[in-house]
Amino acid sequence: MNGLDWAVLIGYFGVMVAIGVWSHKRVDNVSDFFTAGGKMPWWLSGISHHMSGYSAVMFTGYAGIAYTYGVTSFVTWSFPIALGIAVGSKLFAPRINRLRSRLHVASPLEYLKTRYDLRTQQALAWSGMLLKIVDVGAKWAAIATLLSVFTGVSLNQGILITGVITGVYCTIGGLWADALTELGQFVIQLLAGVAMFVAVVLELNDKGIGFLGAWDEPALKGHGEPLVGPYGTVFLLAFLFIKLFEYNGGMLNQAQRYMATPSPREAERSARLSAVLWLVWPLVLFFPMWMSPLLVEAQKPDGSDSYGLMTEQLLPHGLLGLVIVGFFSHTMAMCSSDANAIAAVFTRDVAPVLSARARSWNERSGLIAARLTTVVFLALSMAVATQVNSPTFKDIITVVIKWVAGLMGPIAIPMMLGLLRPFRRSGPTAALTSWALGLLAFWLVNYPINWSVDGGVPLQYQVSVPLAVSLVLYVLIGFLKPEDTPERLAVVERVNTDDDSSGAAAAVPGPRDAAVPAKD
Repeated sequence: MNGLDWAVLIGYFGVMVAIGVWSHKRVDNVSDFFTAGGKMPWWLSGISHHMSGYSAVMFTGYAGIAYTYGVTSFVTWSFPIALGIAVGSKLFAPRINRLRSRLHVASPLEYLKTRYDLRTQQALAWSGMLLKIVDVGAKWAAIATLLSVFTGVSLNQGILITGVITGVYCTIGGLWADALTELGQFVIQLLAGVAMFVAVVLELNDKGIGFLGAWDEPALKGHGEPLVGPYGTVFLLAFLFIKLFEYNGGMLNQAQRYMATPSPREAERSARLSAVLWLVWPLVLFFPMWMSPLLVEAQKPDGSDSYGLMTEQLLPHGLLGLVIVGFFSHTMAMCSSDANAIAAVFTRDVAPVLSARARSWNERSGLIAARLTTVVFLALSMAVATQVNSPTFKDIITVVIKWVAGLMGPIAIPMMLGLLRPFRRSGPTAALTSWALGLLAFWLVNYPINWSVDGGVPLQYQVSVPLAVSLVLYVLIGFLKPEDTPERLAVVERVNTDDDSSGAAAAVPGPRDAAVPAKD
């Protein structure tokens, strides 16, 4: 990097902070901070939903998969996400929007107290927060890894730089700042992605390699196969099922995008836009990664540095800075949205149970608590990021695929299926049992069983077994021990029927209301 690249990077940081300051004027209460007051247009929500699913892990971990295996990086990652969101646009998006407009909640987990009971809500809230700290920690480590390739700064310095900048704008501006910065980040990503695509095509032409003829090169032998290595059919099916839950609200931050739109119909349109973007745009981003074995030799065994090396080699200064900004935009988009989601869960679901004072917060106190929680979450995730490459967590892609995909299912199953009429018989016993035994299954498959099996348990089973266990138990226990009380049935019906007044932003109750346990 030279002075021009640094100018682009610093300018980008400045614009992100400026957007946060401007968004601050639109945040008057907790509803504005967490759900944009239900006033976000569907197209902005869709772009925000799309961008909040990316991070620099794509340019490190998934770049390594593309370098090693080829097109399977698209087939087993962005394609399942696109298909999952498309299905969720009908199945989940309208119902999650009604959580705000009809049940008047600001956190995706807030409705669980009435749908199940307080214990279930707290179990899912605490486990979801802890998982998100690890997840976001991996994202910080990914962007810091890329930053070290280009600038030579240490991993911890890179984590600190990106975390502080993200913390400034998302803490003062809330979900509005997240969405507006993600819109800017989408434009940057578009320019940077096209620039890298063109640079790779030109470099291949200089080497006498055609756009389509590249696949015949010896270095790319087998790279055109859709399912290879550990990423086989079982992995694809498991990931499709996982992404259906994860990217429609199971990881919380995407659920907020649906809640932020004015109506269920707008939430559905938002999801469709995100699905189209996930189907088309990653093809442009992945193409340079697929070609990387022809252009660079990765220094890391997993190939995670291949994209960074290729960027340095091919792009002139200025464009190099733009692509680096693109790396930051992905990670900052996801991490800021996660921070906002976890702040919502803590201030709306957890704090009122822990503290009587929290149950009496007024609008100003609730907003201050939300901002402080955002700062604390970011700090904790940054601390975890410094340990991502330790023996406990191993490499970045292990954290993202194994830990996040494997642990998400037990948390998401009760949350997401609790919205649907066919699962109305499943109550707190089904929810808590499926959650607890799903987590136990994750531990057993990934550690004791994995250690005792020659060669270890295949990756597809490490990530799919916990979700399968949770799903089967949730459905089976709901059938054998139905707990569909009138109060719980009423919640299900309210999120499954049209809301005549959904065009208006619903008010959000105070924490006092949120802390009252539901009666069986």
